Formats: sequence, C-alpha cells, structure tokens
Amino acid sequence: MIYDEIEKFYGSYGGPKCVLGSSVGGRRIFAVHAGEECAKRQLIAVYAVHGREWITARLALEHAARGTGGGWGCWLIPLLNPDGAEISQAFCPMWKANLRGVDLNCNFDADWGGGASNTRVRGAENCVGDRPFSEPETKSLRAFTVKVAPLVTLSFHTKGGEIYWEFAGGGDRRGADILAEATGYVPRLLRGSSGGYKDWCIYRLGIPAYTIECGADRLSHPIKDVNDIKECFGALKFFTERYER
Repeated sequence: MIYDEIEKFYGSYGGPKCVLGSSVGGRRIFAVHAGEECAKRQLIAVYAVHGREWITARLALEHAARGTGGGWGCWLIPLLNPDGAEISQAFCPMWKANLRGVDLNCNFDADWGGGASNTRVRGAENCVGDRPFSEPETKSLRAFTVKVAPLVTLSFHTKGGEIYWEFAGGGDRRGADILAEATGYVPRLLRGSSGGYKDWCIYRLGIPAYTIECGADRLSHPIKDVNDIKECFGALKFFTERYER
C-alpha cells in the first residue's frame, strides 16, 4: 500500500521532516523538506489530496530526490489523504474522499460549498463536509501552511494535462506558464470549482498557488504507474529555478 511506502520513505529520510497531524483513520500525515532549509523563499507542494490519485505520492518521492533550484526550500507532503488512498487501493478504485466521505479539495475556506458539483452527501467525491476545515487532514494542512508562510504552493493531482492558477480574479499566470514549459501541459481557467487548497491559498493568503493535473486525459483513474506522469518528474526543480517572487 502507498501509505507503507511513504511511511518507510519518511523513516529513512535524512533531511528535515515532521508529522503534520493524523487522518480520520489515525494515519500520520508526513512532510519532508527538500532544498535549502533556511531559504527565505519557501514553497509547499501537496500530493495525493484525492484517494484515487495516490500515484502522485510516488511523484513526491521523485521530487524529493531531485531537490529544488534557485535558492528555494520546499516542504513536500506526499500523502495528504492516506485513508482515501487505502480505500482506493484496497476495494474502491475511484474513491476520492477521506474516510468520512468528505472531499478534501472541497473543504477549504474559499467560497466553500459554492462549486457546481458540491454536495453535503457523504460519498466518494464532491462532499464539502459540515463546514470549512471540518476534517483533520485539511486542518493540519491549514496550520502547517500558516506556520511555514510559503511564497507559493503547488498541488499535484491527476489527470488531464492541465494547470489551474486562478481563483476569484486572483492568481499569477507567470507560474502556470513555467509549469507548462516544464510539463507540456496547458494553463486553464477553471470555472464552477471552489473550496480547494489552491483556491484558499489565493483567496485567503494572497499567494500564488497552482494545481497541476498530471497525466494525459486518455489515462484511466487510478493511474498506477508513476512513469505515466514522468513529464512531471522535473517540474518542481524547473519551477524553482525559474520562478521569481
């Protein structure tokens, strides 16, 4: 299971690391630091927000191995939704939500509940929860983000080969263009979606934030081979070498 892989990786990681908190099911949410620990420019990269997108946790390991450039430091959170990943791998492949049936990328305080597909009904996807940050996973990420005070955040999802960079009129297109150069993906304006981590970072924290939908749209969920998203392997290092803020 992917949680076991990430737990083992965390245990052997020689750089700065910490545990953000725990999931609904009591699994730990790990973070490791790559690049310059004391750099003024810090970035947070989040992976496996949705259960069925657990392959991005292996992408995080690729990013950790390659590090950062441009004097940046980066906190990588390989597996934000360990319970959802377990559900997807074990018996319900298309499951996106956490163990309580809440879609974590609809649970942030940025026009919470305003998305076109949002629902209050618990299930595999699109449930916003009882209130913003009702889930321990999103609470932990919120607290960690405020503590780190990153200049930028990246969220790696699957699939579609697109990059989202805007919310409610805010955002920075420059970073999307850099990520597009790194991956070959296309920057898009996303309508009818809200309550995501990217949205919250832009709307509430006033910082650039990007969602990268890894993998071609022809691929099927869940993607199981990290080489199917290999165009993203160098994205973090490429971004930090070129993005100025």
